[in-house]
Amino acid sequence: MSFNKPKIVILGAGYAGLTTTRRLLQKLSPEQAEIILVNKHNYHYESTWLHEVAAGTINPNQARVMISDVINPTKVRLVFDAVKRIDKDEQRVILENSELEYDYLVVALGFESNDFGIKGMAEHAFAIEDIETSRLISEHIEYQFAKYQSGEEVDEHSLNILVGGAGFTGIEFVGELAERIPQLCKKYDIDRSKVRIINVEAAPSILPMFDKELVAYAKKSLEDRGVEIKIGAPISECTPEGFIVGEDKELIKAGTIVWTGGVKGSSVLGESGFELVKGKVNVNSDLRMPEEENIFVMGDCSWVWNKEEDRPYPPTAQLAMQEADVVAKNLVALLNNEPLTDFVFESKGTVASLGLSDGIGSIFNDYKLKGKAAAAMKKVVDNRSLFLIGGPKLVLKKGKFRPF
Repeated sequence: MSFNKPKIVILGAGYAGLTTTRRLLQKLSPEQAEIILVNKHNYHYESTWLHEVAAGTINPNQARVMISDVINPTKVRLVFDAVKRIDKDEQRVILENSELEYDYLVVALGFESNDFGIKGMAEHAFAIEDIETSRLISEHIEYQFAKYQSGEEVDEHSLNILVGGAGFTGIEFVGELAERIPQLCKKYDIDRSKVRIINVEAAPSILPMFDKELVAYAKKSLEDRGVEIKIGAPISECTPEGFIVGEDKELIKAGTIVWTGGVKGSSVLGESGFELVKGKVNVNSDLRMPEEENIFVMGDCSWVWNKEEDRPYPPTAQLAMQEADVVAKNLVALLNNEPLTDFVFESKGTVASLGLSDGIGSIFNDYKLKGKAAAAMKKVVDNRSLFLIGGPKLVLKKGKFRPF
């Protein structure tokens, strides 16, 4: 360990990494530690808004926040580079263009799509992973409409949009598509009946994190707006034409294929030889990696165990931001040779959007919300996230205030 000022290196400027950095700035003076934030891009993006970028209902720039707007670069060393590998033995991070030594490391590198080995999925389906992949989906959908209108050689399935997975991302995405497709039909003078939005899910229900009443409401709301939901339909293969599903091997054809059926932690974890369980690190109650006193793993890169229910907490933005509070507190404790704090998650509830003016939610000890009330609460949640990252100035600049 260095005998100079301790180096705290934070990998990733998502919800977990950015919030940890901000908390450390509040708790530490520049003399106590050097804080280094590493991120591939010079911006943070609201990952819970990516489904809107992918559907084309918001501009990519609305979901993007310049890091230097919320982190003072005179107080934190900002390094914009891709992380390749972590060398725990040497306490080094190998980047694409340089290397960094650390005394304390925070791994918050976010998620990658997990196709669970489904044949052809990685090759033929889009995935909602970041700003660029989401923007590509939106552009591809519109390109299909433009091509169809121009009279180019297209088949009857080219306007279909096929979405694999009916968890949070998949359902919120098709909810946005239900808003976007009528707009595109009007723009390109195409009959709405020519376009199918098809959501395919292997499980017997959608949105497993909600109760049956809210799930039934969400399913009916989406179907009433033209979304086809196929549950109990496992995908055995993805081809250039679409999904092969179910026991009868039905081929569902589409011009746009999107996989939203699962995520895993950054591939850097595996490249660095970390012990993984389903693509993530099982961390201790203080959020450190087992047998590593100076490495914290957060957000989509880790499993944090809910001892009461004997299962990990689902990875959400609120979980990542609450983890950040504890990690920052524990880093200060390590610097001061004080006892560390165990992480305790306090759920603020869960809200899913079903488009601009519809949604479902469970808040304040299972108080249920539906329709416009849930949609309004979703905007409150999104704006609160902005506030925690950048204060009222960021909320005024990027916040969601659009009426229904």
